Amino acid sequence: MNDSDNQWAVSSTAAPEVALVEDDPQLREGICLHLNHNGFKVSAVNSASALNDLLTRQSFTLYVLDVNLPGENGISIATRLRKAQPKAGIVIMTARTGLTDKVAAYKQGGADFYLTKPVMPDELVLVLQGLANRIGHKNIENSWLLRLRERSLQTPDGAEKLRLTSKEKSLLMALAQAKDNTLSSGDLCDMFSDNDGNGAPMSKHALEELITRLRRKFKLLTTGNYDGAVQSVWGVGYQLCIPVVLED
Repeated sequence: MNDSDNQWAVSSTAAPEVALVEDDPQLREGICLHLNHNGFKVSAVNSASALNDLLTRQSFTLYVLDVNLPGENGISIATRLRKAQPKAGIVIMTARTGLTDKVAAYKQGGADFYLTKPVMPDELVLVLQGLANRIGHKNIENSWLLRLRERSLQTPDGAEKLRLTSKEKSLLMALAQAKDNTLSSGDLCDMFSDNDGNGAPMSKHALEELITRLRRKFKLLTTGNYDGAVQSVWGVGYQLCIPVVLED
């Protein structure tokens, strides 16, 4: 594809970030090259677990998900992403052509588009550009707003705001996007492994202290009792028990 064909390219000053989950390495590489060439910034992984790791470090406005993946499938991923990010654009891209699969993707997964393989590269560009242009910045009723850049968590009524540390922000972001909003203590400790400088995971005691400090901040809110915002799950780890949506 030459530059004259690039009429649908997204402006480089507003390059939307796309998370691609595709386990076919050749297809994954091809999609990345084409989307990057058309002005998108793509992060590609091969499984749900790899996406989970990616989401502990950053958020995305657009997702392209294969259905047949090792472990958790694409529709299940879409379901939890839609819950955490109601404004995100989600594209299911799969070889499955059955009506049942399409209905599940739209109704259960909340997908915006269901594209059957092989997908024309320019069609995918147009779909993602349309979704990027559609995504607004309106707050979601009855949900807490986690603003990533300013590291704050705003109450649903907008009356109060918690100032967060970098670790608290990362913790809430990871829980908000996890399946059932729950992560094991081990996964959370591993998530903070780079913060110590030596690659060692955070200790469980340090994780407990982090949770305790965050709970103290919730107790300072005057508009309600939010002691149970982050709860311990016996034998597993921690669960986020309030609806949280993400905003850059």
